[in-house]
Amino acid sequence: MTWLLLATAGQFINAIVALMDKYIVSDDAALPRPFVYAFYSCLVTSFWIVIYFIGFIPGLSDIGVPSFANVQSPTIQVVGMSFLAAYTFFMALVSMYDGLKSADASDVMPVVGAVAAISSFGMSYMFLGTTLTPNFIWGIVLLAVGTLLVSQMRFTHSLVLHTIHSGLFFSLHYITMKGLFLETSFDDGFFWSRIGFIVFALSLLLVPTYYEKITEQTKKTTKKGGMLVLAAKLLAGVAAFMLLKATDLGDVTVVQALDGLKYVFIILMGIVFGRFIPKAAGENSNDAKTIVRKVLYVAIISIGFIILFR
Repeated sequence: MTWLLLATAGQFINAIVALMDKYIVSDDAALPRPFVYAFYSCLVTSFWIVIYFIGFIPGLSDIGVPSFANVQSPTIQVVGMSFLAAYTFFMALVSMYDGLKSADASDVMPVVGAVAAISSFGMSYMFLGTTLTPNFIWGIVLLAVGTLLVSQMRFTHSLVLHTIHSGLFFSLHYITMKGLFLETSFDDGFFWSRIGFIVFALSLLLVPTYYEKITEQTKKTTKKGGMLVLAAKLLAGVAAFMLLKATDLGDVTVVQALDGLKYVFIILMGIVFGRFIPKAAGENSNDAKTIVRKVLYVAIISIGFIILFR
């Protein structure tokens, strides 16, 4: 059951990354603009292309490490889908970071995840011919109820729009990546999607308004803030690789269902370490009523994930 431990550890790291993201976009001394943080997130994410060089080590490609030998010249479909994957990922991040700027990670992340899950299932059914599970309706109902509880208890109108927009674009990103892998192979699709991330991020610098926004904010960012951004995105990459490997070794539906663990870990971190967590990172409230409410909607959404992916 090594894959189960990998998936659990990956979700734990994702919970840490969520708190770091909240801190980074909320602390003016770090990197407050969600647009700029999303720009650097895309750049750092694309750097995971270096994993292909590891494939040169004899024997590693045989155990699933991506290899340049499996990369082919891209077709127009692959190029288009790679750019679409980068665009949808960027848009999802901007809205998610906007949401994290005004609410705790334990409020924002479950809603983004629930909207993404519901949308992904719907679009997979329409565009990829995915068969819906027998428990699909019950899973959707629980995700919807949990999302409604969060929005009613903790959200403003603006925050609701940010989280829904983020979830929709994350689902579009997942569907695009799935379509890309179906169009070609995993090694080939992952490589060209990373190239798409690099080109898309750098193309933003060609727009004068975006260039000024990025360069101005970069100059204001402290060295400590820059190191924090790099650390957060490297950890996110490690978590993504662990979840990918867990999916390869084990049951994909179980790995997807374990996404609810991320929200549980965020709640537990807030309860145990809330007094030590910087205020800008959120999760500082030790109010019993607030904690009970968070545990309630996180539990409902987590159970929804388990049912949905059974």
